[in-house]
Amino acid sequence: MNLKPVLAGAFTGLLLTAAASAQEAAPPPARPDTKNVGDWEVRCFPVQNANPCDMFQEMANKESRRRILSISLAYAPSANRHLLQITVPLEVSIQKGLTIQTDNYTSPVLKYRMCTREGCFVQMGPDNALVEALAKSGPQAKLNIVGDNGKSYGLQFSLKGFAAAHDEMVAEARVKAKPVAQTGDAAKP
Repeated sequence: MNLKPVLAGAFTGLLLTAAASAQEAAPPPARPDTKNVGDWEVRCFPVQNANPCDMFQEMANKESRRRILSISLAYAPSANRHLLQITVPLEVSIQKGLTIQTDNYTSPVLKYRMCTREGCFVQMGPDNALVEALAKSGPQAKLNIVGDNGKSYGLQFSLKGFAAAHDEMVAEARVKAKPVAQTGDAAKP
């Protein structure tokens, strides 16, 4: 009798049972504390890390309810740095990147870091000049993107409440941030 198929089936069954048990036993993730400031949502997540809070804005197509764009700006107090993530739809020209444009500011080209089926992502640590320019701009801004077809698009988003939301997010991050423990060789002098 060949035991390989029997053992493989038993092992697969054990893995499926263990996975189902782990899913049942895992508590649902805790919801973030949120506060609306203008058109921004300041979110602080119940996590132990160096940047637990962000300010967030998302726009979706009214008919399909599919996300058109989302912007998340976080602050890491220990590094005195911001972290920016922008998500746009698929079918953009990866090589062209995107720019942020306001009434008195245009960012340098921001490069896409990756694409998933959720969209294409810019993920970076912007300099303070970008954040300061957005805080001092008028109430509207747009992300300039280029489609795979070469056509340019301007995705509008609101800066209403940006400066106040930023101040709130930074203050909350300073209170709630926990230093990240270094491991391995990075911790050695």
